Amino acid sequence: MRLLVTKFGGTSVGSAEAIRGLTAITTTNRTTWDHVVVVVSALSGVTDKLLNIVRVAQTTGDAAAVATLHAELRQRHHDVIGELLDAEQAAIQTEIDGLLDECARLCEGVRVLGELTPRTLDAIAGLGERMSARIVAATLRHLGVPAQHFDASDLIVTDDRYQDASPLMPETTERTTATLGPILDQGITPVVTGFIGATLAGVKTTLGRGGSDWSAAILGAALEASEVWIYTDVDGVMTADPRIAPDAHVISTLSYNEISELAYYGAKVLHPKTIRPVVERGIPLRVKNTFNPSHPGTVIVGKTEPIVGAIKAVTAIHNLTMITVAGRGMLGVPGIAARTFGAVAREDASILMISQASSEQSICFVIPDGGAKRVVESLNQELAVELERRDIDTIALEEGVSIITAVGAGMRGTTGVAKRVFSAIGDAEINVIAIAQGSSECAISLVVSGDSAKAGVRAIHALTYRETINAQHRPPCE
Repeated sequence: MRLLVTKFGGTSVGSAEAIRGLTAITTTNRTTWDHVVVVVSALSGVTDKLLNIVRVAQTTGDAAAVATLHAELRQRHHDVIGELLDAEQAAIQTEIDGLLDECARLCEGVRVLGELTPRTLDAIAGLGERMSARIVAATLRHLGVPAQHFDASDLIVTDDRYQDASPLMPETTERTTATLGPILDQGITPVVTGFIGATLAGVKTTLGRGGSDWSAAILGAALEASEVWIYTDVDGVMTADPRIAPDAHVISTLSYNEISELAYYGAKVLHPKTIRPVVERGIPLRVKNTFNPSHPGTVIVGKTEPIVGAIKAVTAIHNLTMITVAGRGMLGVPGIAARTFGAVAREDASILMISQASSEQSICFVIPDGGAKRVVESLNQELAVELERRDIDTIALEEGVSIITAVGAGMRGTTGVAKRVFSAIGDAEINVIAIAQGSSECAISLVVSGDSAKAGVRAIHALTYRETINAQHRPPCE
């Protein structure tokens, strides 16, 4: 039996008109697939609104302001329901009101105590998906499509790392198949909340911002789906951000490795963690446009036939800081790298890229701007003895840098790719601060100043056309 899992992001459920488009797509998909599961995000902007409400409750304690924000959120959902539903309108509005009342109770507790815990934040942040799933399922029923909403907290079992939980796949698979299997056998389309899960004890968690993509992949893996389709507001994964490179175009096929690099280094089409569940099950993943559903989009598979030497895409991630630990006394001293990264880990900072001099006299790494100063303080404490005896000369930070990454499986084992990338950067008069290439050899990353990042993306993107054409005439690498 062919099972399709589809996920619709916030813009795809952002208005009554968008939801009508979603339901039309789902109706069409049901005619060509044996079973369809729909995963939905909150209405666009709702999660931010919910987080704003609870933070106002915490920081100002202004009950009237909180009530006003709640009323605005209630009215928005009521307006959407009023445009979409007839027979079930009152019932769904009552359900939505119940969820917003739950939010109000949680916010009141935060307001009185002046304290906001990660657990409470997750309970509130996931309410948007719980509301949208009910509206979408009712809209499908209104159109004659059998559908039923499900909270993913009853399906996806996670650890208890609130705000950034990870799934426990054996337990998730067991619950998902037991709950959704009979529903699918009855010809009913489940409409499942993205973004949220729950611990084994039933406490609600979230998978991190953008986690609805990940939810779809998790459910696809649990149900052994034939494919997972991520619907967004672009036609697929593009060769670059079209706001930076106007000649960017959609890539028809990418490998898991290629999309993982792109997602990790700034491409916003997919949540970076989305890839893992489908990789492990060998499930193709497709990125499509809700507002242009006839476009085939980008399909992501285990392996693609590489175009030798070709760069498929270039992306960038901004607002970063590079930290360098350097000293002549580091040469040959074991444990410096381990202690350095241990100090970073204690500050819960995410390292995006690492580069080390072959002489072992310096290590540099790149992290998001926010926690850089705390990381430097942690390093100063950890390496205080080495700094005192001048084994380490400096722990320096350079703020406002960006990472540009060129991606293409055909780069593997092909001579001259790095030369062409650096020539393009040099011709654009951009200084490269640090470089790194992963062992997969399908990506080259460069650290540049934030001011020159856009020019760097355009310079490398200009290679994508030339490289693809020229690569067609190169012999395969040995």
